[in-house]
Amino acid sequence: MGPLHGIKVLDLGRVLAGPWATQALADLGATVYKVEKPGSGDDTRGWGPPWLKDAAGADTGESAYYLATNRGKHSLSIDLAAADGQRLIRALAGRCDVLVENFKVGGLARYGLAYADLAPAHPRLVYCSISAFGQDGPDAQGAGYDAMIQAMGGLMSLTGVPDGEPGAGPQKVGVAVADLMTGMYALSAIIAALYERTRSGVGQYIDLALLDTQVAWLANQSMNYLLSGRAPGRQGTAHPNIVPYQSFATSDGYLMLAVGNDRQFAAFASLAGRPELAADPRFATNAARVAHRAELVPLVAELIAARTTAEWIERLATAAVPCGPINDLAAVFAEPQIRHRQMRMDLAHPLAGSVPQVRNPIRYSRTTLEYPLPPPLLGEHTSAVLSGELGLDQSELAALRARGVIG
Repeated sequence: MGPLHGIKVLDLGRVLAGPWATQALADLGATVYKVEKPGSGDDTRGWGPPWLKDAAGADTGESAYYLATNRGKHSLSIDLAAADGQRLIRALAGRCDVLVENFKVGGLARYGLAYADLAPAHPRLVYCSISAFGQDGPDAQGAGYDAMIQAMGGLMSLTGVPDGEPGAGPQKVGVAVADLMTGMYALSAIIAALYERTRSGVGQYIDLALLDTQVAWLANQSMNYLLSGRAPGRQGTAHPNIVPYQSFATSDGYLMLAVGNDRQFAAFASLAGRPELAADPRFATNAARVAHRAELVPLVAELIAARTTAEWIERLATAAVPCGPINDLAAVFAEPQIRHRQMRMDLAHPLAGSVPQVRNPIRYSRTTLEYPLPPPLLGEHTSAVLSGELGLDQSELAALRARGVIG
């Protein structure tokens, strides 16, 4: 059983940030009840192609995006706009330890489902709200999506080719990192709140903003600015504080060279046939290499271009100099190390027989993470959960279904 076995989560999240956090909670053993709108469900169910295909090769209508973020959950199709739907959610909240939502600020208050509405009757509830800008401030009511948060939060000013070079301009990261990182902060915050509850006996409210998260995880780049007063710019694949630490063209492709210290640079220079570079005062230390980046990088580029990617990887591995190929995803899942770690797995699926998944990277010494449920079909577990948790019988369920309260 996972470390969160026995914890119940009511998932009112949609799209990515909330569902990413609740999928991780499910991976860790929590029981997660995902509430979706009857008829359409989570927005990402329609975000295809690609779609999961059945045994005959036909599209099932289950999108890759949805399948990436919702395994391990029970899907309940409940209409929050209906008074009876709101009563069901309030009753389920009373049976759960955690509620996660990423509605627009104030969105659940109009249904009587805000923290202030639920906490008096359920003081042990840990309630996590995820929004674009947080619950207060001048932008709190604004809508926000990952790409605009990457831009507004400074990430795109750091990502892309520098001005004056071919292809110059800001770029967003290839996955929705503001959403994903907010989901990870939500996971940490929820687990910490549950731990604190073991001492205090009461839950609490968690206010997480995509913009706050984006600013928080700029890490060394934020500190570079705060200490220097100079806003860092785009450097392509290069590192602002370490040289040489970027991609270089080889004779048959590209190599990411990640020299992290002076020993590694000396080893690289020796293997490249230019040991004198490590003794040159301009390049002998990392601080000197950063100061003389413009002089060193062309020299390294010329050396790297003389051999194939595979040759460099083999040679540099003997001296423990970090480097690697720039893989596409086909190459990623073919990597021997990825295969050994079994990062790709398959779960049984009612429409397709099986569905591929990417394993949670957490590995415990004693606790085994289990994956008992694939991403659910819309409303797949509505009747079972409402019956099991709230004691509704078949006639009550049929009446609710007839009125469109549940799907």
